[in-house]
This record gives sequence, C-alpha cells and structure tokens, in this order.
Amino acid sequence: WRDRIGVFEPLDGILLGTASAVGFTLIETLGQYVPLVTQQSGGEAALQLLIPRVLGSVAGHMAYSGYLGYFIGLSVLKPSKRWQILAVGYFSASLLHALWNTFGTIGNPDQSFWLLVSVGILSYTFLAAAILKARTFSSKHKSSGDRGRRKRFREDTIAKTDSKTNS
Repeated sequence: WRDRIGVFEPLDGILLGTASAVGFTLIETLGQYVPLVTQQSGGEAALQLLIPRVLGSVAGHMAYSGYLGYFIGLSVLKPSKRWQILAVGYFSASLLHALWNTFGTIGNPDQSFWLLVSVGILSYTFLAAAILKARTFSSKHKSSGDRGRRKRFREDTIAKTDSKTNS
C-alpha cells in the first residue's frame, strides 16, 4: 500500500478515502442521476435533485470511505493483521452505508428523515473517532507542534549532558 497508493498511516487512508468519495459522488450524480432526471423532467428538476443529492451523498460517502480509509492505513501499520483489519473496516463501513440506504427507502418521510439523521450522526461519530485515533498513530502529528519540539529539546539536552559527562 505504501508504494502503490501512498498510504503510510491511518490519516493518509482517511484523506484518500474522503477525497475518493467526493469524486465518486460527483461522477455518480452528474453521470447517472442528473441526465436521467433531465430527460424525464427537465433541467430545473435536475438542479433540484443535484443540490440535495450532492450535499447528502458527498457527506455520507465521505464518512463511510474515510472510515474505511482509517482501516486501510491501520493495516499498513500492522501488516500481520492486515486482512482482519481490512475486513472489519470494510464490513463496518458497508453496514453504515446499508443502514443509510435502508432507512432512505422507508415509506413515512418523517420517520425516514429522523432515521437518516441518526445514521448520519452515527457515521460521522465513527469517522471522528477514527480521525482522533489516527492522530495518535501519526508520525506527522507527533513530530509537529509544541509536544514534538519539547520532546526533541529534552532529547538534545540529554544527549548534550551525556556527552559532557563522558568527556
């Protein structure tokens, strides 16, 4: 994964997953749904479909794909458990997406709306937890900021002290 797609850690996977989700949703919406609605109902109806679809689908697909991306990055860090990690990520992200699709087809619009809101909140909670956890694994995050500077300062100070005592 490292050399092929540039995923070195979970944060890289999250970034790649969310970016891919945006591209997928735009291509799917502009290539499939908008032309179909334009043919059936005209341009105004296509625009009315485009705005909520892009907003809802981009947000949802970013959450599912970003969450799966976390597991892709985690599998890079733990190659001995790669397939188990990827399976957990794939099936949990798929479950969130399946819940969204299922609740979107329920007949009562009021009930469907609140179920979709619940799945959306749950999906973004999973993504937020993955981002926070990924930051603990991140070499980039650990080496930046005050914490990283303080650690390097302590290490330099210890090294200087050791070299003075040894001479």
